[in-house]
Parts: sequence; structure tokens; C-alpha cells
Amino acid sequence: MIYSENEILQYIEENDVKFVKLTFCDLRGRLKNISILSSELAVTFERGLRIAAKKIAGFEAAKGRDLFLFPDAQTMTVLPWRPQQGRVIRMFCYIRYKDGTPFEGDSRYFLKKAMKSAVSAGYCFRFGTSCEFTLFLKDENGLPTKTPHDFAGYCDTAPDDKGENIRRDVCLTLEQMGIQPVSSRHESGCGQHEIDFNSSSAVKAADTFLSFKSAVKSVAETHGVHASFMPKPLKDDCGNGMHISFTVFPDSDFLEEHAAECGDMVKSAAAGVMQHIREFTMFTNSTVNSYERLGEFTAPRDVIWSDEEGSQLIRMSPDSDDVTIELRAPDCVCDPYFVLGLMIYSAMEGIASGAKLPKKNSGKERLPETLEEAADIAEKSEFLKKYIPENTLEVLINNSREEWREYNSAFDKDAFEDKKYFCSL
Repeated sequence: MIYSENEILQYIEENDVKFVKLTFCDLRGRLKNISILSSELAVTFERGLRIAAKKIAGFEAAKGRDLFLFPDAQTMTVLPWRPQQGRVIRMFCYIRYKDGTPFEGDSRYFLKKAMKSAVSAGYCFRFGTSCEFTLFLKDENGLPTKTPHDFAGYCDTAPDDKGENIRRDVCLTLEQMGIQPVSSRHESGCGQHEIDFNSSSAVKAADTFLSFKSAVKSVAETHGVHASFMPKPLKDDCGNGMHISFTVFPDSDFLEEHAAECGDMVKSAAAGVMQHIREFTMFTNSTVNSYERLGEFTAPRDVIWSDEEGSQLIRMSPDSDDVTIELRAPDCVCDPYFVLGLMIYSAMEGIASGAKLPKKNSGKERLPETLEEAADIAEKSEFLKKYIPENTLEVLINNSREEWREYNSAFDKDAFEDKKYFCSL
């Protein structure tokens, strides 16, 4: 259900809501929030809530100017894992300067702009996600260990699959938040699970993804286990990816006049993503650890497509009446707003230029081997410079290089990754 600001204020009075979580992403895609008393929400709707930008990764792009959170009323949901008495609601926020100007590093606003560009050009994009995570046991002190919760395999059942009840509780929690998962299962890796979501608008798909991550973490805690979205938590086992499926539809006028061209349009959209994917791999795979997953097991490394199962970057059936494009490179620690926005822009460029798909399972390019290489490619990308504000792109590239330098200078690289990613992602 979508609420207006006044309806939310009325809901708070009638339903014993005591706290409001104002949620946003830093430039590394990590979920952040500030809680306010519900009595402060009316003022926050009008004036926003100031945040200490210098303390948030990537927000140095604001260059010392104050930043303010403005809640998006349409995203209000009750957090089911919080008390029913003294309830807590949550809203995603836009980030603006004091004068109301959007902050250049607000990735949610970036995605909104991409959606508007697509609509202006006569196109509608729909996105769905398939998200993987791994459950680990905790030690006697309640700290996460590297011992998987179980040793089951793909689509196994209980008692081998010990996460069945956890997945069920995650799905039920999401349902209470107005989010409908399509399916859930044990994945191929030890302690690894996947939950899939139907397609929706780009912003809703990104919001759903972040709500899903929050729900998984919270539900896992109540079951006494640790949930990790780290792309490659176990060296000799499957990594955690996020497969993003999308399709694009023309508006009704175009559809009536050019129905025969629609199949070619979707193929050109896929070709556009393939042409630019190396340039925005720094966004789809944003950590040092991300590159240990790529090329391992069935995670892609080569920039190829296929209509069959395998390790291809893109899977699609171009001869189908309803062509869905599945991008298999991203992982669950990306900023979904930037990633979906860049997918829209690259797809639109492919459509505009009439880009052609290469032959199935053929292609000479490979995804970057390291985060450093991804940053180098991003720095030279005219495509990124066209869409990402200069100060934001500069910060992202510098942060990626600094992370790579820290990793390279670490005496124990495994310990570095565990400390930086295992518990926090």
C-alpha cells in the first residue's frame, strides 16, 4: 500500500508507532539509517534531517556542504522484527543539500533520473533479482565462524538443508513488509541459499533488494546464525551472486507502429549492456573479494551470452516471444541503484545505436581481473563520465583504488578480507 505524508502521520497516531528509521545507501552500497521519534516526522518531511556527511563512505563528494535526508513517503513499511507495541516504521530517503538540490552521490536519485530518461525516450524497464547468501555458525561468544550452517547442496531438503525454516521466516517477514518473494531454495554451496523476486520497476526492485538483505540479516540473528553476502566467503566453494533479470517494453504508440521491431530492440538492449559492462564492473562488483568469485564455478568471466546454462555473462533466449535478459556478474554487495541505472543507460545506448549481439558463446573481452583494473577502466570510460557526476565518479574510483592498496599491503590477505567483508557485508 502506498501512503501520502499525511496518511503516514495519521497511521503513526493510530498504530502506536514510536520510531521512524530513515534509510539510505552510502556510495559503497551499504545500508545506513538514522532513527527519529515519530513526533519529529512531520518536521522531517518538510525540512529534512541533517547527516554528518564526512562520516559516510563516499559522501566526501559533497565537499563539506551539509546534507539532509528527505523520506520518500511511498516507501513506508512496518518492520516486522521490531516490537508490536511501540512499533518501528522505515522509509527510504533521498539526499539533498540545504537548498533542496539533489546530492550528486545520491544513487537512488540517480536511478530515478535513469527511469525518467527511459520514459522520455518511450521505454519501460522491469527488473527482477535472484539473490544468494551463506549462513554460518557462531561460536560460544556469539561471534561468526567460517563453519557453514549445513553441508547440503542444490535444492536439497531437510534435514540436510538446515536453513529451510530460516528461509521460510525471511519470506514471511518480507510478506509482512508488502514484498512477495517468488521462490526460495538451498543453493549449490555449503550453507548457501537463494531467494528470487518478481520483476518490478527499477527503484522498487532496488528497494526490495535492500529490504531483503536487511530481513535476512535480522532473521538469521533470531535463529542464532550469521548471514553473509560476501561474494566469496569460502575459498573452495561457490560464491554469492545476484543475478539481475530485465526486459524493456516500448510505449503503446511505438508498439502499434513497430511491433515487428520489438524483438530486435531487446537484443540491442542486451548488446548495449555487453558493450559497456567492463566500464561499470566497478559498480556491479565493488570489493576486492568480488573478483575472487568471478570465473569460479559458474560465475562469469568472459563477456559472452548464451541461451543455455553455464558461465556466460548474459543468459537470454532471443527467439522467445517474451525475451528476458539475465545479467549474471553482479554480487549482493553492490549499490543496486547505481547498477540498475547504468544497466538502463547502457541498454538505451544499445537500442539507439541498433547494436547487434555477437554470436552465441563468442567474444574476446573478459571482465576485469581485479578491483584495481576495474577502477582503471572506469576512469577512462566516456560512458560513465556521461552519466555519473564527476565528483561522485572521482570519489568512487579513488575509494576503489585505496581499498586495493590496503589489500595489497596487508600481511595476511585472507584476514584482511574476513575483517573487511565477512562480518560487515
